[in-house]
Amino acid sequence: MFDSISIPTILVSYVALLFSLSVHEASHASAAYWLEDDTAARLGRMTLNPLAHMDPLGTFLFPLLGMVTGFPFIGWAKPVPVDPRNLSRRFTQRTGYAMVAAAGPASNLVLAGLFMAVLLVLVKLAAPGPALELRLFIYSMFAKVENLQVFQQGSGMTLALALAGRLVLINIGLALFNLLPMGPLDGAGILRGMLPWRWLPRFDRIQPWMGGLLIVLALTGVLRYVIGPVFELVFTGIEMVARLVLGA
Repeated sequence: MFDSISIPTILVSYVALLFSLSVHEASHASAAYWLEDDTAARLGRMTLNPLAHMDPLGTFLFPLLGMVTGFPFIGWAKPVPVDPRNLSRRFTQRTGYAMVAAAGPASNLVLAGLFMAVLLVLVKLAAPGPALELRLFIYSMFAKVENLQVFQQGSGMTLALALAGRLVLINIGLALFNLLPMGPLDGAGILRGMLPWRWLPRFDRIQPWMGGLLIVLALTGVLRYVIGPVFELVFTGIEMVARLVLGA
């Protein structure tokens, strides 16, 4: 297993993860601030500095363990504190909290779209030939950094392709993972804002158990089968767009 470890790929992936998690958490804090709750802003969480958001387990140990072993650990940061009582009365308290929760996954989807555009531009600039452009696009997201050297690009372009590709892949993964309706993930807060009032007592009773269930699903590999089909569907759409843009 350890013979297949790629240090360059781990470093590039980890940088992409840190940036993506920082944007995710800063988006929660910014959304809360826009809705008049400055709790997170006063604690310095409305920043892209990863040190403000790092969690020893979720931002360091588990992601690196996953990158080394290939296990599906995605990673997480410290939760952004939100006081629903401070949220703007322009919306109901439930709606305001759901909007703050949705800001994180939404930011990851925006980043995925942005870096997909960057990756397509880089692939065009690398110009390995029409027959290889789609292959380079896919390799940039999934292959080890050193495997991109077969396209005979310079080290700077190879690194840029790998980083843009990992930013697309990781942000899609973070968005899909956080949209699961299981506390403490953002999907639970979003769903709670949409459920009928009569369902809330039962929903709130089961949420404290969801964190443990989430860990069990991750450790047993079941989580891969929950997110995997959705990810494959999303990637099929990405590949279709890439084929259209690249003329492949």
